[in-house]
Parts: sequence; C-alpha cells; structure tokens
Amino acid sequence: MTNPEHASAHLNEVVVEYRDAIAIVRICRPHKRNAINDGLMSAIGQRFRDMPDHIRAVVLCGEGEHFCAGLDLSELKERDAAEGLHHSRSWYYVLRDIEQGTRPIVAALHGAVVGGGLELATACHIRVADDSTFFALPEGSRGIFVGGGGSVRIPKLIGAHRMLDMMLTGRVYKAAEGVSIGMAQYHVPKGQALDKAIELAERIAQNAPMTNYALLNGLPRIAEQAADHGFFTESLIAGIAQSTPEAKARVKAFLDGTGPKVKA
Repeated sequence: MTNPEHASAHLNEVVVEYRDAIAIVRICRPHKRNAINDGLMSAIGQRFRDMPDHIRAVVLCGEGEHFCAGLDLSELKERDAAEGLHHSRSWYYVLRDIEQGTRPIVAALHGAVVGGGLELATACHIRVADDSTFFALPEGSRGIFVGGGGSVRIPKLIGAHRMLDMMLTGRVYKAAEGVSIGMAQYHVPKGQALDKAIELAERIAQNAPMTNYALLNGLPRIAEQAADHGFFTESLIAGIAQSTPEAKARVKAFLDGTGPKVKA
C-alpha cells in the first residue's frame, strides 16, 4: 500500500483545481521534469482518494515543459531487491485506483511522456498529446525494467513488439506517430493539450455516473473475457445501467424530444 507519511510530504507537488464537476490534478515538480518518486506517487494517490463526491471527471497534467519524465532514478541507488518489489507494488495500487476508479481521467500530455510517465498516462482513460509530446521507454539502456504496470498496459495499446522495440532500441515516438499507433487518442497543436483535455472532461462529466463507472470497470474486463463470458457480463452491466433513475430520465427526455441528439 502507499505510505501516508510519504504522501503528506509531497502533497505540495500535486495541486488540484476544481471547476464545477471536473478537477484538474497537476504534477508540480518542473525542476525534475515532473519525475516521480514513491512519495510523489503516494501524493497523487492521496489527491485522487480525497476527490469530492461532486467531481465526475478529472484532468491530469504536468507543470512546466513536460508531462512526466518517468521515475526519479536517484531513488534506485541504494534499493535492494525486496525494496524494489515493494516500490513497484506501491505504484500498482495507485495506478489501479486511477484506472479502475469511479471517474474518467483525461491526461493532457506535452513534452516528455517517458518511462514511468508513460505508465502513468496509460493508466488514464483518454490521452491528448500536443505537438511537443514524445513517448519513450529508456529502461533498457539503463539496465532496468518497467515497474509501474507498463508491461501490462502499454502492449494493450500498441502491441508487445512495438513496446519491445522501444525498450531494446530506445526508439522515441513523437506526437503524431504516437497517436497513430495508439499511445493517445487526440493530437492537438503545441500548448493546446490542457484546453482539449478540459473540454473532453467537461463533456464526460455530463454522462450518467453509472454509465461512466460501467465503461471504466466493465469494458476492459469484457475485452479480456471469452466471447460467451463477455456477452453475459455485458448483459448484466446493461441491465444495471439502464435501471438507474438518471438513465430512465435521460431515455424519457430523448423519447419526448427534449434530450440531446447525436450530431456529425
């Protein structure tokens, strides 16, 4: 589990701004290119756990010129195998709670999205990359291995052999190519990632909370199930989602012509 004492010492490096139904969580360690140590990761987890009930979507971004340059390697100097294991597990807990939480997370990416920064980004649900963004996994050249869930999440986006290439050769993907292979879903001009992420979060926040929860927690599991199991899981989730009062009100509004229509 994460360490509350570590979190409290780094809360000033994770700033939260509330705008109606959305929150903007900003990593503020620009002098380190927003590189993450265990304390900062604990603080990120704490900020998400402390989110007010009225918040329906979150934007995650980085202060300064970079989203996140990965693990603060100064933490590795004296770490033994057991400490490395516990370090890795502590990241899993935080990133699992982000990925499988109740609120969709939109990552606004710019500059370095490297190593642990890419692992953090892939735990989010939607990623917006501006033209300054570059993606890399330099662990291979540093004699280490990904430890924040990257070997599970990243191949699901780009395939195992693309990740293998990145780690073996140090290949760097710039924004446009990274988006084309699935690193992010949106590509915007330099400096516009945060505005686009906020726009998306505001749209997402208008959805029924139960539908958002079902998408975050049901869809990834269904995608990994055998087809027959997936169909059954889908039917269960569909039944639950459509039974909520908010869903009934939204369907009624659509049928009587007062609800929003799909537009091209």
